[in-house]
Amino acid sequence: MSGGFGLSGNPEHLIAGLLRSGVKDLTIISNNCGADGFGLWTLLNNGQIRKMVSSYIGENKLFAALFLAGKLELELVPQGTLAERIRAGGAGIPAFYTRTGAGTVVAEGKPVETFDGSLYVRETWLRADLSIVKAWKADPAGNLIYRKTARNFNPNMATAGKVTIAEVEEIVPAGSFDPDHVHTPGIYVDRVIQGHSYDKRIEFRTTRPREDEPAP
Repeated sequence: MSGGFGLSGNPEHLIAGLLRSGVKDLTIISNNCGADGFGLWTLLNNGQIRKMVSSYIGENKLFAALFLAGKLELELVPQGTLAERIRAGGAGIPAFYTRTGAGTVVAEGKPVETFDGSLYVRETWLRADLSIVKAWKADPAGNLIYRKTARNFNPNMATAGKVTIAEVEEIVPAGSFDPDHVHTPGIYVDRVIQGHSYDKRIEFRTTRPREDEPAP
């Protein structure tokens, strides 16, 4: 599992470590597969990924080309269902029912039952041998705090891996956190590394004239 949503909250240094390792035939569970030249895209470009379990693949031309050529397996999952399957994996819940996808190709081959007059699809948990996540701060016990939308899938993924490695921007002394501010308790985190040189990329820049400037 690899946290992140678009360019936000990606464990980019841990992904770079996987790239350097050259490990092959990876099955990656992630919302999307990076962007051109960044994040999981680099593993895809290097032929290290065999299968993706994702909810969004649009605009990734490399992903589309490999999939259409039969060189990449894909399990496409509705985004909310993906998040809940990961959460269920961390909580030890092997299956649950959801209305999302009922009556569509998403439900093909899956048990479907009726509750209160509506069809529900049974979905199963997702768990991983390794979860790599990106947080803002950690303390020496591995307690994590995420920053704003960079939280995204990271907290759920941190609970659903047999081994969880957190990449953080800052490691602070023990006792620096108010316990109520901790998003991921350190009991879920096996390793912490401190990253550096984050350039805070913007995937799509949208601008408008300032009020005191004439429109072009």
